[in-house]
Amino acid sequence: MSADKVKPAKEKLSPVVMRAAVVILIGALAPLFDSTMMNVAIHTIGAEMKIGTSVIQWITTGYILAMGLVIPVSGWATKRFGCKRTYIFSLVIFLAGSVCSMLSWNIDSLIIFRVLQGAGAGLLMPALQTELVQLSGGKNLGRIMSFISIPALLGPILGPVLGGIIVSNLSWRAIFWVNIPICIVAIPLALWGIPQDKLFDKKATFDVIGILLLSPAFSLLIYGIAQIATHGGITSSAVYIPLIIGIVLMALYVVYALNTRREPALDLRLFKSVNFSTSNILLALSGIITNGAMLIQPLYYQEARGVSALNAGLWLIPQGIGMLLTRSWAGKAADRDGSRNVVLFSLIAVAVGTLPFAFAGTDTNFIFLAAALLVRGAGLGGLFIAIMTSALAGLERDQVPHASTATRITNTIGGAFGTAILATVAQHQMTGHSPSDLHAVAHSFNISFWWSIGFTVVALIPTLFLTMRKKVELQAADSQTDER
Repeated sequence: MSADKVKPAKEKLSPVVMRAAVVILIGALAPLFDSTMMNVAIHTIGAEMKIGTSVIQWITTGYILAMGLVIPVSGWATKRFGCKRTYIFSLVIFLAGSVCSMLSWNIDSLIIFRVLQGAGAGLLMPALQTELVQLSGGKNLGRIMSFISIPALLGPILGPVLGGIIVSNLSWRAIFWVNIPICIVAIPLALWGIPQDKLFDKKATFDVIGILLLSPAFSLLIYGIAQIATHGGITSSAVYIPLIIGIVLMALYVVYALNTRREPALDLRLFKSVNFSTSNILLALSGIITNGAMLIQPLYYQEARGVSALNAGLWLIPQGIGMLLTRSWAGKAADRDGSRNVVLFSLIAVAVGTLPFAFAGTDTNFIFLAAALLVRGAGLGGLFIAIMTSALAGLERDQVPHASTATRITNTIGGAFGTAILATVAQHQMTGHSPSDLHAVAHSFNISFWWSIGFTVVALIPTLFLTMRKKVELQAADSQTDER
């Protein structure tokens, strides 16, 4: 029997996994809606509190830094207390932060409560991912990733529109009202719908030294990268000092983790796998490709085309629809054939869908740009799912928490870098031009989109090193059949 005649059995997701996936994803909607809605509300909050940009940015920066501090802890927490308990605890923390943010009395209290929200969000997403992968036993990872991606897809579609409606008609505090019912529903659902944790026989020990190195390193890198756009480059001490300290701490962690006899906070030996390392490189690049352009797109519509924040959100909906259209296909194709071809096709679609924005002027047809966003979204929908499927394939149960932490770190760093670099490019192109010069504004965004396309092309190179996992499995199945 030849390998091409061997067809892998089509396995269905078990009812237990399906129920847990639905329950878990309901809770995940809260932080993903919150972050996209808050982006719309930042300007209104600053105007109401009479706060400048240098202070108001800490509403977002504090949230991101808190996430950075707790993400390295999430791997230990899921192994020590179980994914279900960690997930529920993260929801409680996020709910408390949302209620307090809604009741905040000044900018200082709002920033503090946003930090509390960020801590909850930082624990939630890795716990979600680890729980579903472990429940599935590592099978049907493509379809599992397609489930995990649903909140990330709905956030960009509904978040800006919902945020625009709320800010336009209600107080900015109403942004946090959305989180409260979601969390109140999600917590009892999690108690009912997620199976009891099967804890590891050996209790995970808390790697104090590792966390004291890794968490500040990650947070400082994110902070330094976020400051690039504010200060227009890396020459400012506000940028290069945190970046240098973060890199030094990360290097110290690498030395420590490779030499310690105890289980480290993040097991770097996972990166011995070429496929895992390649997947993480692609996750960083996909963060750049996704987050950077998603920041620039609404700004193009508002600043170069003069539309409102709400209308800008509406014109971005086709991108989210495209992401939803390819979600199911990408998961099934990655399970069936491996991730390489899915990632290649997705990157090509992203580049093609971004190209019209690299030429868009002050009068480019909105419908044409909407069609381009549909194509770009279709590429993005397959990209993350296929890369995550590749990253988690073949891991042992005790490796999954470490892998979830690592993939979250690399994707977050890539997203922060993409946002910073594309914003900086646009600002640099506007130097010497008036904001009222709409042609100059449009051109500045054109250059940023060219950078996004450049990163997309670069991502094609590591994609070629992804393992064609399923073909190897079919060859093994063929040789076993011949032996019989």
